[in-house]
Amino acid sequence: MAFQKAVKGTALIGGGAIATVFGLSQFSQYRNKHGTFVNVQAAEAVPVPMKSHLPTREQQILTLQTTSEFDVLVIGGGATGCGCALDAVTRGLKTALLERDDFSSGTSSRSTKLIHGGVRYLQKAIMKLDFEQYKMVKEALEERANLLEIAPHLSAPLPIMLPVYKWWQLPYYWFGIKLYDLVAGSQCLKSSYVLSKSRALEHFPMLRKDELVGAIVYYDGQHNDARMNLAIALTAARYGAATANYTEVLRLLKMTDPASGKERVCGVRCRDVLTGQEFDVKAKCVINATGPFTDSVRKMDDQEVPNICQPSAGVHIVMPGYYSPDHMGLLDPATSDGRVIFFLPWEKMTIAGTTDSPTDVTSHPIPTEEDINFILNEVRNYLSADVEVRRGDVLAAWSGIRPLVTDPNSKDTQSICRNHVVAISNSGLVTIAGGKWTTYRAMAKDTIDAAIEAHNLKAGSSKTLGLQLQGAEDWSPTLYIRLVQDYGLESEVAQHLASTYGDKAFEVAKIAQVTGKRWPIVGKRLVSEFPYIEAEVVYGVKEYARTAVDMISRRTRLAFLNVQAAEEALPRIVDIMGKELNWSEQKKKEELEAAKKFLYYEMGYKVKSDQLRDSSEISLVPSDIERYKKRFRMFDKDKKGFITILDVQRVLESISVQIAENTLHDILNEVDLNKNGQVELNEFLQLMSAIQKGYVSGSRLAVLMKTAEENLHRRVGIPVDRSGGGL
Repeated sequence: MAFQKAVKGTALIGGGAIATVFGLSQFSQYRNKHGTFVNVQAAEAVPVPMKSHLPTREQQILTLQTTSEFDVLVIGGGATGCGCALDAVTRGLKTALLERDDFSSGTSSRSTKLIHGGVRYLQKAIMKLDFEQYKMVKEALEERANLLEIAPHLSAPLPIMLPVYKWWQLPYYWFGIKLYDLVAGSQCLKSSYVLSKSRALEHFPMLRKDELVGAIVYYDGQHNDARMNLAIALTAARYGAATANYTEVLRLLKMTDPASGKERVCGVRCRDVLTGQEFDVKAKCVINATGPFTDSVRKMDDQEVPNICQPSAGVHIVMPGYYSPDHMGLLDPATSDGRVIFFLPWEKMTIAGTTDSPTDVTSHPIPTEEDINFILNEVRNYLSADVEVRRGDVLAAWSGIRPLVTDPNSKDTQSICRNHVVAISNSGLVTIAGGKWTTYRAMAKDTIDAAIEAHNLKAGSSKTLGLQLQGAEDWSPTLYIRLVQDYGLESEVAQHLASTYGDKAFEVAKIAQVTGKRWPIVGKRLVSEFPYIEAEVVYGVKEYARTAVDMISRRTRLAFLNVQAAEEALPRIVDIMGKELNWSEQKKKEELEAAKKFLYYEMGYKVKSDQLRDSSEISLVPSDIERYKKRFRMFDKDKKGFITILDVQRVLESISVQIAENTLHDILNEVDLNKNGQVELNEFLQLMSAIQKGYVSGSRLAVLMKTAEENLHRRVGIPVDRSGGGL
């Protein structure tokens, strides 16, 4: 949004005037159309009843196998695909949905977690007098309001600060943000406002003070994207859609239309990934909603069809919560290369991103060190010099692939419009491509409308506007208090359950184990510093979780918040899932290894060991080297040149401290680069050097050894929990 030349500011004012007039003309119409939908019980208009219990995955597979023909078959279990299934089934259409991995396993779980209209798209619409982009922003703002209403337990408004460092930018930004409010109309979450420099620093004390003029604060929505996607899928299932994850489409089925003589898509051949069983699913209409994989499904229909998607990679990182205020985000509107960076509080952590660069389509995108460092450098530019932004404070990192619609006149992915397109092939395959998370419902509506028309399906209009998602019906902001009072859960755990499952939180609480403590009475945590409890693993299986990765990344968000914590929780998660799903010991071992591989490559765990290896040159002054050698020799009494678990246990016993052997193994394994079961002096010095450089933070071994040295003669307990635990 930043512009360096006054002529662009002039263009903004001219374009802004045009958009303002149009916005005002639409305002009353918008209020009449949507102003009262909040008070309408949309569920009453749905022609099919909602099931009281969620069908099991096995029941869903059986329905897919035994139904002679569905009206609509959706391929893809992301936000758009699940939105299509929900829209179709609530119109009374016999609906099926197939997803080859897990619901929200791709792009839909790797977003910036915002529900927004797109401030920068509005700016482009004004500058270029682009009415299509304006309509896209307006639609997104309407959908933002709807999404906040239908899933209040998973979403909430979030104030976002736009810091201003040049006086001329203040009126310019203010005008643009006020226009954003105006386009939102009656569904504006809260009016934007201007802050003085001192007030801006009160709200965001870690902000860079030098040359700060003031700030503008505007509101957008924020949500738990993977849980939101899952809520859409579960709602569709409860309305009667046959939804199945881990069901891969192998090829499209076709038949010759006797009336026209043309080949028509009439279903799919699919495979249950978990059992290997193959079967056909017939349908009058097949919808391709596979995001980045859109073109691969289109080529199943026609090998010669040109690609319509241009994938773009977006990397995000997660840092400790102290990097941002609890309830205030930050927008960097003009980074060093022109991209936009958000810096947001999320799940008591801080999320920063995203990058935007061309990429190849893959099921397993990997965050690059280059992108991580780009984000860190931009964060440093906006935070006070008092805040040391350390590479080691990156707790998790991931890459998501946006399925952007190709613009033939575009030179890079930054200028591609995020709008969606619905295409119907000669054989009747319906494809929905492009778009954004926020507009999933509108995309689904347009898709089903097109499918009904193209395939002569008998159904009414969309019923999803205002239709509450699973968990929303009896949710209230104080629901967590009842969980605390009725079940004896910790307040933090109760708040987490209420904000994750909504009114279904009571079902989780009912199966929570007794702790045996005075308080909390029930609810054993999977890891100490996160509110996820063991009962969620049992409940997650009921929600179609079938792998350990499902549990750590989408049923809970551990992998997205702290990969070390996720790895620590894995053995217990695998044990519980193994019991629920009758896994053999071999299967449990395979699940554990697959989940560790996922964390290592896709969630950024690999960068931890890389940071130590990349900093193999020990850059310590002689006095520090001697000090760390002395500390190391305190543990290496036999002067072997390395330490083992036995060496650490011996020192701990001398100060009357006990730590479980498996915990000690994990602590040493974090530093054991060559994985020979011991930590050598050189590895220890590399660790201390990396800590000094900021490449590594929160090393449990470093904290343990330092504390042992300081307390050797005082017999004081040693804290060894993660202290931020960065990558």
